[in-house]
Amino acid sequence: MAVKIRLQRHGKKNFAFFHIVVADSRAPRDGKFIEQLGSYNPNTNPATIVLDGDKTLAWLKVGAQPTLTARRILSYEGVLLRKHLAEGVAKGALTQAQADAKFAAWKEEHDKKVAAKKTGIKNDEIAKAKAAKAAEAQVNEARAKAIAAKKAEAEEAAAKAAQEAAAEEAPAEEAAAEAPAAE
Repeated sequence: MAVKIRLQRHGKKNFAFFHIVVADSRAPRDGKFIEQLGSYNPNTNPATIVLDGDKTLAWLKVGAQPTLTARRILSYEGVLLRKHLAEGVAKGALTQAQADAKFAAWKEEHDKKVAAKKTGIKNDEIAKAKAAKAAEAQVNEARAKAIAAKKAEAEEAAAKAAQEAAAEEAPAEEAAAEAPAAE
């Protein structure tokens, strides 16, 4: 029986998450499986991976073949590196202590990269929010200037109309004042 480590799709349309399972290669994608090893959620940034490394390593040692996507996930989590180091220990190329030290160094470096990515994403979100707020403030300022200009024009037009009305009334009053004086 050919055994595969593969992904089993769950979730709703356009919002899938996956279980990482060990299954017979002849079984359907979402069908019967032998054992569940973890889960993979690509909807978060960075993707959330929960994986039982020891179970996965045991299945790899007995010959389970990961699919391409599962291989990438296992590599990202360091399971394939642990398998490689375990094979080196079995051949006598290095000791278990050396293998553990190499894996610990890789894991530390990997965790730093993931943390840097998370902080970079958070900083980008903060920068985008600041830029959006600045753009909104600029638009609001431009609107306020336009409204102030319209008000000034309206007041100027009203003042001009008042002056013209006053100017028209003044000659009429003078003419009215001169008419009774002439009599």
